[in-house]
Amino acid sequence: MQIRDLPYPDPGDPDVRSGPRFLYWLGRNQLGGQCRSLAWGLLHQCGIAGLPLAVGLAVQAVVDRSGGRLALSGGLIALLGAVIAVGDTMLHRTAVTNWITAAARVQQLLARKTAELGSALTRRVAAGEVVAVSTGDVEKIGWFVEALSRFLAAATVLVVICAGLVLYLPSLGIVVALAMPVLALAVLPLLSTATARADVQREKAGRATELAADTVAGLRVLRGIGGEELFLSRYRGASQEVRRAAVRSARMWALISGIQVLLPGLLLIGVVCYGARLAAEGRIEVGRLVTVYSAVTLLLFPLRHFQEIAMAYSFSRPSAKRAARVLALERTAYEETAGRETARTAVSTETPDGDLYDPVTGLLASAGEFTAVVCGDPDAAGALAERLGGHATAEDAGKLPSVLLGGVALDDLPLDTARTAVLVQDKDPVLLSGTLSELLDVPSSGQVPAAEALAAAQCADVLQALAQAAVEPGGDPLRTRITERGRSLSGGQRQRLALARSLVTDPEVLVLDEPTSAVDSHTEARVARGVKELRSGRTTVVFASSPLLLDHADRVIFVHEGAVAASGPHRELLHGDVRYRAVVTRNPDEGADTSPGAASTAPAAPTAPQAFADIEESA
Repeated sequence: MQIRDLPYPDPGDPDVRSGPRFLYWLGRNQLGGQCRSLAWGLLHQCGIAGLPLAVGLAVQAVVDRSGGRLALSGGLIALLGAVIAVGDTMLHRTAVTNWITAAARVQQLLARKTAELGSALTRRVAAGEVVAVSTGDVEKIGWFVEALSRFLAAATVLVVICAGLVLYLPSLGIVVALAMPVLALAVLPLLSTATARADVQREKAGRATELAADTVAGLRVLRGIGGEELFLSRYRGASQEVRRAAVRSARMWALISGIQVLLPGLLLIGVVCYGARLAAEGRIEVGRLVTVYSAVTLLLFPLRHFQEIAMAYSFSRPSAKRAARVLALERTAYEETAGRETARTAVSTETPDGDLYDPVTGLLASAGEFTAVVCGDPDAAGALAERLGGHATAEDAGKLPSVLLGGVALDDLPLDTARTAVLVQDKDPVLLSGTLSELLDVPSSGQVPAAEALAAAQCADVLQALAQAAVEPGGDPLRTRITERGRSLSGGQRQRLALARSLVTDPEVLVLDEPTSAVDSHTEARVARGVKELRSGRTTVVFASSPLLLDHADRVIFVHEGAVAASGPHRELLHGDVRYRAVVTRNPDEGADTSPGAASTAPAAPTAPQAFADIEESA
């Protein structure tokens, strides 16, 4: 795989049982690139290994006053220089290619897993962890893959040089051969401590990043309540913790680097002293001493690869472990009975239609109807909305039966089919940066034009604001850029644009969680009417507690303590169920009596929401 061929058509099915297994799988899938890099690395290292011999021959030729051998040695040095230049260039090229392609493969795997899990990913793994895995961890994994082939080439040449020195000059070669393993493995006892300190630094950096992201996301609110300085002081404290952890980690790596310089230096001094004595005694030639000295000096270069691979592995192993943990997350699977293995049946890839049914709560949204769901607990409402879309929480994964659409379990459907069938818009939808036309350019049925979706979501004022913000006077609002997360728009405008995007998608079932919580009452009523008209004949489920929206629903379902407690038209429930009325009117005292006869004996006095509904109906 070359860089120009990226992205991969299929990044593969990774082995995520552990971090080392994931690294092994990654290296095995890049075996061709590793072999090419190893070949160029051997050529490069062999060129370096040949220099001491050529230099020793040249020195001995000078001592013996042999011009022919000196010229031959000069030609050999020039040839070795060319070999080193070509080998080093191609080694760098192939090694960096391995790095980039490995990082790209991991990023593709993470992107595929993110698309598969959707919003469930950040509920199972912290957002800061996901960001760290997709950035810093991917880089560290790529570093190990890139360094592996260079290390193998260096280790091979190191063994060859030591064996050659033993054969060439046993008196000094044995000393060098015995010292090399000590030099290569001297820092291994310190690596565990260095890795632990690096992990602490990364963990603190992840928390600081998450705190910074939360602060930026809520900056407007923080300024409104005067809490900006409080959060900034918290971030300063977190940043200082990261700095202290980084310094502590750097001290250990500095110690390792110092040992890697000190021990080879001591070996070099010992070889020179011992060799000089042997030369003075006439037991070895000067040229041979120069050859051994040069070889020991050049051995320091491949020795650095031992330190590099040790550092790369110590950093990449926990990174690979974190990446494997994210990649190991799976969609929930429907289990028919507790204790049985997950039953997955072959299901047609055609998008099912029909009633949407949740066997856990008993909620049934009839096909083609505009159904509203009222929950007293907003968190429970959000969790139920995610369940209806097939996004179960980590705690419920594989433990609860799947939601059924037309009698077909969503968890048994292929992922793309399930996403096409049911779309869930949560409480805080994200608007990506780009133009409005790019925002609305999403996979869809093609049956709902963008103009109709914008009109149904009551986005006329948003279009007007974007037209005014256009670079050219009277510019097209669809070509006006929207800043990241729509920060240039108000909360209500962002909410309505997200709603328009969901309407353009036109899924078989659309689940909306509080889609009008940030808009005023008049706009809310118009949005409810527009959505109901545009989605006529399609199944729409809206989680809300606003009477203005509930009054437009074909049927309202009241969920209390995890089960359907009542269903029917909004006004009928408002008069006949005190618990429902307590949630809708936001008067918890009114629903305090939950005895069996409470619902039927509760007074049907006019309420403020009912009055609003009556006014709207008369209008």
